[in-house]
Amino acid sequence: MIQQVAHPMVKFQKQVRSLVESKIIKSSDSLWKIALLYGDKWSYWKKELLDFGFTMQDPISELLAVEAWDEE
Repeated sequence: MIQQVAHPMVKFQKQVRSLVESKIIKSSDSLWKIALLYGDKWSYWKKELLDFGFTMQDPISELLAVEAWDEE
């Protein structure tokens, strides 16, 4: 039996969705606002987002719209 490990971005996306649902941030906010909540861990997530082609000015809704985090 092969166990699939979820991409780290799946967990991050779920955390961000939870922040939006609890109204801590809005889906229309820019991605850079997440930095205020992630502190020391932000540099890792920022690099991941940039690697996937996001900019820090993109709305959070674009992050939440991703259906699969495939690295090719």
